Amino acid sequence: MSGRVLVVDDSEVIRQLIRVNLELEGFEVVTAADGAECLEVIRRVKPDVVTLDVMMPRLDGLRTAARLRATPDTSRLPIAIVSACTPADLDLGETVGVDGYLGKPFDPADLVALVRRLMNPGGRPDAGPEGFRPERTRRTDRG
Repeated sequence: MSGRVLVVDDSEVIRQLIRVNLELEGFEVVTAADGAECLEVIRRVKPDVVTLDVMMPRLDGLRTAARLRATPDTSRLPIAIVSACTPADLDLGETVGVDGYLGKPFDPADLVALVRRLMNPGGRPDAGPEGFRPERTRRTDRG
């Protein structure tokens, strides 16, 4: 399976780690350093999935996700948070319509599995509180 993933993280090391692991599995990867850059890049690259860190300068991941959901062209785009999230971040992510979570540090196999699930047209639940079933790793569930 292949597809285009937009990886958004302010850490160049994390962006490259995610890029390498996804490219090894056949995905095309485009990166952005923060939410503001994500919103600029997304119109050009039209990704199939976006991964967002939460804590970033200029525009954080949760506000970026909210903006993506509020824009008709990106309102159904699968979004995963890849971050060292707090339980409050996870709750806010659910509110804005995030589709999956992966806590840092993460196992690369979990990253690939999450992206594959979100690439699958049936893998993204319908928007709305009843259809929301985000994938959370054990690390992000501990609070």
